[in-house]
Amino acid sequence: METTFYILLHLKTIDGHENFGKFAMGNHKETADNIFRQLKGNSDVTDQCGLHLEFIEMHDNLPYNIKMLSCSLDQLAENVKIITKETFKRFAV
Repeated sequence: METTFYILLHLKTIDGHENFGKFAMGNHKETADNIFRQLKGNSDVTDQCGLHLEFIEMHDNLPYNIKMLSCSLDQLAENVKIITKETFKRFAV
């Protein structure tokens, strides 16, 4: 079975953390990891953080958490810009 990588976006709510976005990063770990390392935020993630970015590996339909970041709304906007730019570079002809 193929391994794929994703960046998930989570928002803290009164009911817990809700997923509100998912970026497909492809199946090359090094490329996906390079993109995640460019993202802004704090790797000291606590339950009190409002916004989370989670780098996961999906293998045999099971998610494996690789890294997490907490970020501010401004950092999230910058992170989406980084992810979009890197994705465009990957698929541009």
